[in-house]
Amino acid sequence: MNLPEGHQTIMPYLILKGAAQFIDFTKKVFDSKDSNQQVLRDDGTVMHAEITLNGSTIMVTDETKDWTKQTANLFVYVPNADETYKKALENGATNLMELSDQDYGRTCGVTDPFGNVWWITSVSP
Repeated sequence: MNLPEGHQTIMPYLILKGAAQFIDFTKKVFDSKDSNQQVLRDDGTVMHAEITLNGSTIMVTDETKDWTKQTANLFVYVPNADETYKKALENGATNLMELSDQDYGRTCGVTDPFGNVWWITSVSP
């Protein structure tokens, strides 16, 4: 099977209100990278954009009258859950689940300013 460079077999495609701001949020919190695949509509909203977060691609678009906002639950592994949790809260996320040690790693949950839930986890070596 052939895949475009930087793509996986399954990738989230988020329909958002404020896609450009969402991209900025992920850059500040998760150090995501913009893939330069951004296409804008005539009104300046995002028709299509891709970001890479720790090697995984997330596609985003701004909502339209035909495609309304849909939130998602995203489970993400990060190098340091404590630092990422702090950055998320500093950038407008709200706490959903406090940091805790679980059998699968150090984890927490936040809701971003766009309504998406992020389950943030780091695993000890």
